[in-house]
Amino acid sequence: MSPHEPRSPVSHRKLGIFGVVALIAAGLVVGTGIRAREEQGSKLKAWTDDQAVPSVAVTLPNAKALNATIDLPGRLEAYYRAPIFARVPGYLKSWSADIGARVKAGQVIAEIEAPDLDQQLLQARADLASQQSSARLSEATLNRRKTLVASNFVSAQEIDERTADLSNKNAAVRSGQANVERLEALAGYKKITAPFDGVVTARDTDVGALINSGGGSGPAMFVVSDITKLRVYINVPQNYVPAIKIGAKAAIVLPEYPNRTFQATVEASSQAVDVASGTTRMQLGLDNSSGELMPGGYASVKLSLQRDAAPLSIPASALIFNGSGLRVATVGPDDKVLFKPVTIARDLGKEIELASGIAADDRVITAPPDGLSDGDQVRVTGAGAKGKPATASEKQAPKG
Repeated sequence: MSPHEPRSPVSHRKLGIFGVVALIAAGLVVGTGIRAREEQGSKLKAWTDDQAVPSVAVTLPNAKALNATIDLPGRLEAYYRAPIFARVPGYLKSWSADIGARVKAGQVIAEIEAPDLDQQLLQARADLASQQSSARLSEATLNRRKTLVASNFVSAQEIDERTADLSNKNAAVRSGQANVERLEALAGYKKITAPFDGVVTARDTDVGALINSGGGSGPAMFVVSDITKLRVYINVPQNYVPAIKIGAKAAIVLPEYPNRTFQATVEASSQAVDVASGTTRMQLGLDNSSGELMPGGYASVKLSLQRDAAPLSIPASALIFNGSGLRVATVGPDDKVLFKPVTIARDLGKEIELASGIAADDRVITAPPDGLSDGDQVRVTGAGAKGKPATASEKQAPKG
């Protein structure tokens, strides 16, 4: 073909078509890239927003009583305990019962020598004899005067005077007799006797010791205790008093018998709260017919609590304490946070018994993250994500 011949129109057409196709392809590439970038940015925003919603685990309050007992320190005391003081002053002449000795009611355990009392008794008896003689003489004189009334030798005035004198002498005799009986009764206290069957748990005197009468001048000479039955005294916190009934059973553990348990029964309550300690004093009865237990000893007392309804309990990690007080975070049906103030009934370590604040169907966040506020959206994970979360009792059920 000559170089001066014109180019074919087909070649120009092909070039135009190719250029259009290239432009379209470039536009498609650019559009696809922009769309992909927008979709990626939208997904990243959605993922970021999703990650901003905290994930929480929830649980339902457990209505099963975790531990229906309470452990309290107690003190053993003899059921009957009598400090024995002297009723008469003197010196201790002898004693026959040392500590640990078992005595019977009325048994003489000591004798006091009281010379002053003996002399007072001798004087009172002598005074009584003199008063009786005066009364007999007055009576004889009155009788003789009465025989002379008929002869008008004695006036009625004299008879009245003699009658009054006899009355005075008889009154003096009765007074003297009462004084003698009083001193004889005191003389009977020179012998110290046991008031009931028991054990001598203390002796704080010896032969020749000066004895003062009364109970305010020193320690008791002896202490006699009936230890066949013991009293156990405990101080119960005020909020537990309604759950401990008269007649309730208790398990007693003592340091000297670590592998044994003794049974006691609640017998009485003081029905008053001590202002200083906020506790109520209760008394338990403990059989000690074998004599193994000692009064005055320490005991650990485990009591069963009787409740009208089982308290709700939650994990201890669910509690939040800040400037708003003690609260728990719950999750509503719309997966939004709602804080509720609560009151603790008992702290059991990993579990907390609540007295008030939540219901049995509240979904409680087990470990609330920092920064949660009322109305915050959360994502519930685990058993609570779909339906109700498992309670603690259901979690502890044996696996099939």
